Amino acid sequence: METVSLTSSGLELKLIASGDGTEIIHHRLKAGSRWALYPADGWEALEFVYVLTGSLIWHSPSGDHVLRSGDSVSGEPVRDETIFIAETDCEFLYVASQPVFHHYSENAKELMRLAVDIEQKDGYTADHCYTIMRMAMMIGESMGLTSAQLMELNYGSFFHDIGKTRVPASILGKPGKLTSEEYEIMKTHAALGRSILNETGMTHLKAAGLIVEQHHERFDGSGYPYGLKGGSIHIGSAIVAVVDSYDAITAQRVYKEAVPKEQAWEEMERSRGKYHPDVMDAFFKLAHQL
Repeated sequence: METVSLTSSGLELKLIASGDGTEIIHHRLKAGSRWALYPADGWEALEFVYVLTGSLIWHSPSGDHVLRSGDSVSGEPVRDETIFIAETDCEFLYVASQPVFHHYSENAKELMRLAVDIEQKDGYTADHCYTIMRMAMMIGESMGLTSAQLMELNYGSFFHDIGKTRVPASILGKPGKLTSEEYEIMKTHAALGRSILNETGMTHLKAAGLIVEQHHERFDGSGYPYGLKGGSIHIGSAIVAVVDSYDAITAQRVYKEAVPKEQAWEEMERSRGKYHPDVMDAFFKLAHQL
């Protein structure tokens, strides 16, 4: 049976049995990683999740529920985006009464391809994307975003810089300051990123494309590519904007030393007007955990 590993999501899945249209898929999910179910047109299957080992947080509209070994949850079919978070390393079975593994596997392979594209273009960008996803999801969950919003944020935050794979290497890797012309080319990565996600044809990646396109917009209208202001900016983009800026301050680069967290917090506070106020409040509440 085929096994698919999605390193960027801490997920490994394996089809262990199938017959009469029913499939049983074994999952391994690393602590802190997320897995989601979402509705799809024409999909009317029974879906069943059974926890084998570890614990899994089921993020539902009624609140968070902890599923431990022997616990299960089901839907016929799942009507809303549903996110599960691995509280510890865990294993669980996913059973569907309609074939899903091939589609599931192809989606996972496409995600892996995009992740590899990022890493091959720029190793720093790959590490940066993992960091941004982790911090963005912490803030999104603390702000009480819906499962649908969190699902978009999960993909949008990780792939926020995917557009850089289409920026010339001479610009992306330039050690010195960019010229004004080079900077204008660099800025196109936001819109290019949305185009790349749209090209996958995957519904959840296309939905995350707006986060990617707007993640350099700023609450005060000083961002790009469209100079959007305030509430016209997607909340997921507003979250990525904050954590992306914070990481840019704290991360060590070839051309600069890492800045201590305390100093970075001061810099973020001085720039508070550029960012969504609710996101900044959540950021500072979680600052010691980020």
